Amino acid sequence: MNERTPLISDDGARLHKAMDIKIIVIVAVVAATLVILSIAIAVPIALKNNEAELSSMEKARQWMKETPLIDGHNDLPWQFKTEVNNEISKVDLNEKPTWNPTHTDIPRLREGLVGAQFWSAYTSCGSQYKDSIRHVLDQIDVVKRMCDMYPETFEFVTSSQGIREAFENGKIASLIGVEGGHNFQSSLAGLRMLYELGTRYITVTHSCNTPWATNYKEDQTEDPAPFKGLTPFGERVIKEMNRLGMLVDLAHVSKDTMLDVLNLDDQPPVIFSHSSAFAVCDSYRNVQDDVLLKVKENGGVVMVNFYPGYVNCSRSASLAQVAQHINYIKDKCGVECVGLGADYDGVPTVPEGLEDVSKYPDLIAYLIDGGWGESDVKALLGNNLLRAFEGVEKYSADHKNVIPDETTISTDDIPDMTCRTTVYNP
Repeated sequence: MNERTPLISDDGARLHKAMDIKIIVIVAVVAATLVILSIAIAVPIALKNNEAELSSMEKARQWMKETPLIDGHNDLPWQFKTEVNNEISKVDLNEKPTWNPTHTDIPRLREGLVGAQFWSAYTSCGSQYKDSIRHVLDQIDVVKRMCDMYPETFEFVTSSQGIREAFENGKIASLIGVEGGHNFQSSLAGLRMLYELGTRYITVTHSCNTPWATNYKEDQTEDPAPFKGLTPFGERVIKEMNRLGMLVDLAHVSKDTMLDVLNLDDQPPVIFSHSSAFAVCDSYRNVQDDVLLKVKENGGVVMVNFYPGYVNCSRSASLAQVAQHINYIKDKCGVECVGLGADYDGVPTVPEGLEDVSKYPDLIAYLIDGGWGESDVKALLGNNLLRAFEGVEKYSADHKNVIPDETTISTDDIPDMTCRTTVYNP
């Protein structure tokens, strides 16, 4: 009996089987791809939906954990000076200080999610032409000793990268801002030494003129200084700060000084470490609209002050009124122009709802309720200051071959020589 010829050869059967396997594999791959795509689409939607379900306070705290809140001005070092003569071993910052008013300690800084702080090294205008350098050294020293006393909380830094790294490590980045150009006694060598000690901004004037720059009170006095704004030596001061990589702080200066600095050629970003909007409260400590437009061109940052006298031009103010300043600067100058510089522990009263450093999340939540999105909030928190700081650092790097300015101020430009000596060559 003859064998029936197979309908499919062995080779054909193997080919058919291989094709079946290939089809199964293709179907599996397509199915897996569809699953991956659905996950890729669903996860962001789910995250977005979850974020939408978060309260404004939950969003505020989440975004503040992702971007450092950098406050431009806190006067805690001055409280150390006035209350305990800088003997900080007598103070436990893990508890609320005993003096009043008090706005700052470690638990409240942590509750407020402060990521970085410029601590003010302030000395009064009464020390000008006398011993201001001695006093400012005391204040720089106390900031550094505070950081050494609480290394689990504070990390002393001197750069934008230092801020980022400290924040990533869960520390509060701590920087020094010297409040008042009178503190280096019109000496460019003194200015450079303050930089070497870690100073990363100097407020060009405090509430008094220097021999080379006028302060904000000149805008309201009937007995003005014999010059307005910056003198030629004042321009040299600003240029030397730029060369060093030190932020120029225009809080407290006259409008003429603001404009003179902002109109300098090739001026890197400036800051107002603790000022607000003149159009909302017409104190001359605040920034007028035409200056805001110059700040926008410059890439600088106005860090909004919480003092009621500059917020509401009165003894009292509210969180909502602080937000009004923030929103005004954002609308006039752009969100890239605005930051926070509360002036805690440097003022006798603060707004209702912003009683101390623990209250920053309340302010951010209020802004979110008013329509602020994530990128805008993070710009306000710290990204704007970081950008400005990096701009100043880049300027310094680009001018590293420029030699230090060896100019000295003329004694004719110093109004009070009674506390200065003259050095004679042998």
